Amino acid sequence: MIEIIGPLSHGALTPAGKPVPLQKQLIERLQQAILAGRLPAGALLPSSRLLAAELGVSRNTVVIAYDHLLAEGYVLADRRGTRVSSLSSAASHADTHQDPAPAEIAYAARLMRFAATRTQFDMTSVMTPGSPALERFPLSAWRRSLERAMEQGLPQLLGYGEPAGEPALRDAIAAHLRMARGVRCDGSQVVITEGAQEALNLCVSLLTNPGDTAWVEDPGYRGAKAAFNLGDLKTVPMRVDHEGMVVPPDAWRVSPPKLIYTSPAHQYPTGAVLSVARRLDLIAQARRIGAWLIEDDYDGEFRHTGEPIASMQGLVPDAPVLYVGSFSKTMFPALRIGFVVLPRSMAEPTRIALQEMLRGGHRLEQTALANFIEAGEFGRHLGRMRRLYRERQQALREALAGYFEAAQILGGNCGMHLTLRLPPRISDRAVVDLAQQQRLNPRALSSFALQPCDEDNGLVIGYGNTPAEQIADAVGALAQCVSKVAGGARRLLHRHTV
Repeated sequence: MIEIIGPLSHGALTPAGKPVPLQKQLIERLQQAILAGRLPAGALLPSSRLLAAELGVSRNTVVIAYDHLLAEGYVLADRRGTRVSSLSSAASHADTHQDPAPAEIAYAARLMRFAATRTQFDMTSVMTPGSPALERFPLSAWRRSLERAMEQGLPQLLGYGEPAGEPALRDAIAAHLRMARGVRCDGSQVVITEGAQEALNLCVSLLTNPGDTAWVEDPGYRGAKAAFNLGDLKTVPMRVDHEGMVVPPDAWRVSPPKLIYTSPAHQYPTGAVLSVARRLDLIAQARRIGAWLIEDDYDGEFRHTGEPIASMQGLVPDAPVLYVGSFSKTMFPALRIGFVVLPRSMAEPTRIALQEMLRGGHRLEQTALANFIEAGEFGRHLGRMRRLYRERQQALREALAGYFEAAQILGGNCGMHLTLRLPPRISDRAVVDLAQQQRLNPRALSSFALQPCDEDNGLVIGYGNTPAEQIADAVGALAQCVSKVAGGARRLLHRHTV
């Protein structure tokens, strides 16, 4: 018994009255001794009276500690006394120098895949892609919608709601999409999610099994790659040109996909519009092999010239397309409301699955958003933002043309960002690192590519959250960063002195 007491009596317990109670200290000492193997399985612990005398504490302190260890399974008690339980030696006697187990290697590889798709979330800095003009959001109108929802819906809205979302919001979204985006749907096909990312994750969960193949645009949206990684899919990059995703002729045979991610109205980050010929071919081929298309319409509401680019989902009846959107850019990111429009053939069969996978929540905000849309406030806000973003894009184009001589500017006439291509010798990631020190937050174009090539070198520059009067100075500071990385080369610069 003296050998058993030894590991427990090393060092006095802190006197009572200190921040950590004596019984907690004793519990932790016993746990550590058992896990480290100093108290082996089957060892009989000293009686509570004997251990209390050895440690100089009350017997009640030891009794409480033994009872706690018994409840957690560290020890077993019978008529012979209290004995150490048999624990897993692999877990309790880990060798810090042994090679990692296969499961640990797989987990590390998975983390590395997520790290490759990481997104920085400093949404306050100038030039942040995807960040809307929060200072122009109509807070008073939104407050009225919230108050109306509380007056009409409390306390019922404090409980769980329908897994697919509030029916009023689903109907309001469907009505808006039919009119503004040409989507063929009704409210029964709309599923409310916590942002577009959850909508992408939901598509993966509903339609794929681990090991299935998925296609993504390259360069393309990192959130789609993260969703596919989460589902343990084999992700195949498809290059993008001025007409959107390019599918090699033999790809349907060599790497037949289960899911295909596209952003056809305004490809992210190049701004290309997927041509109608390629849209129809994707739909036809997907239907032929039983694949599904994800159409991410993240900022298609903000078309700055001509008529809006209609959805791919509405191009033909019963298209195998899941239409994904959110209110992060049209409203504000903290709202965390997104949605997916399921094909009509999927809506009813997935109803039971959705009840198991989702829990209705954010009912107050969803009801307020339905009111906001139905009252016409959402449409009026979109109109104001289109005019504002058109002005800011024009200011950014003029500033880029003034500072960069022959650089190619991508991005089209839509959305909230432009992409500036840089020569391969000027590292876009190094430019971004310097820019962030100046409180500028563009993205490196190369970071969006799974298989980067020379043309995937540039800067993705947001203008949604940057007032037009600040854009010229911001581009000037960005040009200085480019010049430093280029080693002082001035060939890229035009008119202005940097």
